[in-house]
Amino acid sequence: MDKTEMAKVERYLRQTFANSSIRVVGRPKKTDSAEVYVGEEFLGVLFVDDEDGDRSFNFTMAILDTDLEEQA
Repeated sequence: MDKTEMAKVERYLRQTFANSSIRVVGRPKKTDSAEVYVGEEFLGVLFVDDEDGDRSFNFTMAILDTDLEEQA
């Protein structure tokens, strides 16, 4: 995933979630994925899928049960 693609996905996520503090950051030694943050908080990993010539991006976010307890 190059910087141009990361910027496009970042703009998309910011618009979709109405949050200008979302950041898409490249991962060291990885070219097929990037990390997604809100401010300094890590949210998940964004993967590139090139299967069958159709390029898409998949966002994976884990929500821990301890995270849910903090919100209660």
